[in-house]
Amino acid sequence: MTIAITGATGNIGGAVARALAADGIPFRMIVRDAARAPQLPGTEVAVATYADAEAARTALEGVDVLLMVSGAEAQDRLDQHRTFVAAAATAGVRHVVYTSFVGAAADATFTLGRDHWATEAAIRATDLGHTFLRDSFYLDFVEDLVGEDGVIRGPAGDGAMAAVARADVARVATAVLRDPAAHLDRTYELTGPAAITLAEAAATVSEVRGRPVSYHPETVDEAYASRARWQPEPWQADAWVSTYTAIAEGALSHVSGDVERVTGRRPVSLREVLTAD
Repeated sequence: MTIAITGATGNIGGAVARALAADGIPFRMIVRDAARAPQLPGTEVAVATYADAEAARTALEGVDVLLMVSGAEAQDRLDQHRTFVAAAATAGVRHVVYTSFVGAAADATFTLGRDHWATEAAIRATDLGHTFLRDSFYLDFVEDLVGEDGVIRGPAGDGAMAAVARADVARVATAVLRDPAAHLDRTYELTGPAAITLAEAAATVSEVRGRPVSYHPETVDEAYASRARWQPEPWQADAWVSTYTAIAEGALSHVSGDVERVTGRRPVSLREVLTAD
């Protein structure tokens, strides 16, 4: 069985690459820049982007199982994903493991969740087998929500999110790649151990870091206005604001046991993420 992974220069793909290499499992890394590929034993390196159909087909030739880490946020990300999925099908890949979103739906409040749903649909429309890893928001990103004034601002109301650590997503992906047949045509919801509000998240960051951190619920109009100083494109502004409105509506509050079911260990908490560095 030939395994290929994308995103090896990033957080999740990189963690999966290191875990597979440590296990002595050979695999191919598909990267945009070969010079940035990690130096790991038993690996091949192929160069392709999601948007380059010809390069992708060449890079995927002979691959049986593919870990497709979702691409960087961009207005044309869905088009890139569809191009890469089509290339995988043409190249003869048999099974795609795709990092999706826990709220993926055609009408998802979190706007980027719609792209994940459409990518899943593109995969289902082929003969490819699949495993969808529907990740919640990342616990690792919570601290980045804190502004310079120590305040998390957004229209999340009192909603809670069962955010998951990137490390747990990587552990699940690694487990699936070790035994892909056991996870064929399965969809997993990857969440943390508990649903937390942004007020609770702020309190945890404050306690661990020893500095005042608080949460201020904005209105939707206030959220767009407060982010206008970064001059985001409309699609990006919508994605930023809908991150919070998805939390407010409760779409991300469900706690799943899938991380532990697949890996055999419980998912880590926000406190554990903050104290791990």
